[in-house]
Amino acid sequence: MSDEQAAERAELERRANKLFSGRVDFLLSAPQLKFLPEPTVPEIAFCGRSNVGKSSLLNALTGRKAIARASVTPGRTQELNFFEVGDPTVFRLVDMPGYGFAKAPVKVVEKWKALVRTYLRGRPVLARTLVLVDGRHGPKDVDREMMKMLDEAAVGYRVVLTKADKMKASELAKIIEATQAEARKHVAAYPDIHVTSAEKGMGIAELRAAVLGDAGV
Repeated sequence: MSDEQAAERAELERRANKLFSGRVDFLLSAPQLKFLPEPTVPEIAFCGRSNVGKSSLLNALTGRKAIARASVTPGRTQELNFFEVGDPTVFRLVDMPGYGFAKAPVKVVEKWKALVRTYLRGRPVLARTLVLVDGRHGPKDVDREMMKMLDEAAVGYRVVLTKADKMKASELAKIIEATQAEARKHVAAYPDIHVTSAEKGMGIAELRAAVLGDAGV
């Protein structure tokens, strides 16, 4: 990375930290597409299998303790949850329903899939999707299914490893390598992997900057 690129990255991180330290408010939950807010600002969507740490990552990104509710019951989020960032609103964060929860009834799973698939394909302001993958395990079949859905929807996405503090550095390096290899197989995936820990703050500043850049701010 050149000095100029490093300076640009540092400036983007500074602006991202300032924006996320300001207004971040819950807007609404949309159990059906007819409840979506007006598509007036860019949206950055977060998806991942149940219990991947999505709520914790959203809380860390926004510097809040409970803007997104973490649950001991995986699969609780069954609608699209929208959060507004900035005053006035600059962009929105969208917490999507978790996937891959085996105990969910088949009808509920199909309902989630239909909601997510239609949102991904038909939302004109969707600027980027972040696919969260558990850093302790790397991509699983349900993650690959989600990535394939995004490929088919032609939605560009970043792969974000969560809970990266939960393993040894040597083990994490292998997971990162495997995840990068998986990302290269998908046409809509960014080749760079974000490695994060909501608990330790690892990779949060970089991810904030990436979100800001993706939103075109």
